[in-house]
Amino acid sequence: MSARLLGVMLVLLVALGGGALLMRQQAASQKPAGEGTLGQPVFKGLQASQVAAVAIRQPKETLTIAKKDERWTIAERGGFPADLDKVRDFVVKAMALKVGQSEPIGEKDRARLLLDAGGTAVELQGADGKPLAQLTVGVKYFKVAPENPEKANGDGRYVMVPGDAKRVIVVSDPLSQVSTRSADWISKAGFAAEKVKILDVRFPDASAWKIERSGDNADWKLIGARADEKLEITRANAASYSLSLIELADVARTDAKPEDTGLDKPTVITATTLDGLVYTLKVGKPAGDSYYATVAIAGEPKPEGKDAEERLKKINERLPREKALGAHTLLIPKSKLEDVLRNRADLLAKKEEKKK
Repeated sequence: MSARLLGVMLVLLVALGGGALLMRQQAASQKPAGEGTLGQPVFKGLQASQVAAVAIRQPKETLTIAKKDERWTIAERGGFPADLDKVRDFVVKAMALKVGQSEPIGEKDRARLLLDAGGTAVELQGADGKPLAQLTVGVKYFKVAPENPEKANGDGRYVMVPGDAKRVIVVSDPLSQVSTRSADWISKAGFAAEKVKILDVRFPDASAWKIERSGDNADWKLIGARADEKLEITRANAASYSLSLIELADVARTDAKPEDTGLDKPTVITATTLDGLVYTLKVGKPAGDSYYATVAIAGEPKPEGKDAEERLKKINERLPREKALGAHTLLIPKSKLEDVLRNRADLLAKKEEKKK
């Protein structure tokens, strides 16, 4: 090979190498900003076991779910129990958040996506109360715009991490649990006044009614019934059974006043059970689809019958939790109480019309 030919080949190789380098540089410059972070965890190096509290802050409301004495509770609701499954699910999902998209963002778009002061700030805290991770959660992300964005689930969420206010991240989880509504976090487990023996209902206007029975399978009797009055047994059964499994809708704020909740002049429901317990339920004003209420439980369980031992075990398992409800103002769904809040006349069977 001549020296001239070798020189030409070297020039060509240098030219080709330079062209390839230029193409790589051009391709890199054309990549979307932040592409290197795609698929990366939003919270790097954080483990679920480190999280001891979740603080959610919105412009007018704050909710703090914290682990206390091995239980998750809601600070702003007087330490009311949180739903363990919901808390655990949220923390696990937060750990799994990954960058789906990452784009530059300006001030106007931050406001539009609620990633400014009008958004929702989420802070994961350690046992010492110090922040482990923070995130600003904005509006839901949709691949295709829905008819009703407020009610639609969303295909993800726009979020922003502190220290990078010029970049928006899209995660694939809609983060529907990010809410300062206590109803979205509380344990809905209420109380169970089972096997009611005596049911006494007294209304604020001084009207009242009382039914009782001698045993679990005995017929109900209306106390003070006149000779021409007959109790409608199905309605008596419905009233007593409605208290056998009460689930909660929400719990009121600790600063709720009796005159605002109607608990200064309540309807008082007293249910005495065959097991020896007395449930006193005070029902106040309606709030949406619920009633404000309080519950107090007295007596010692003394079940009888073949299954007495098993029943006593189950009652003693739930009784401490039920009695703890007495420290809070509850919100109970109207549907759970409508049968027991009937007036006296509605408990009576219709009189048969005399044939002419």
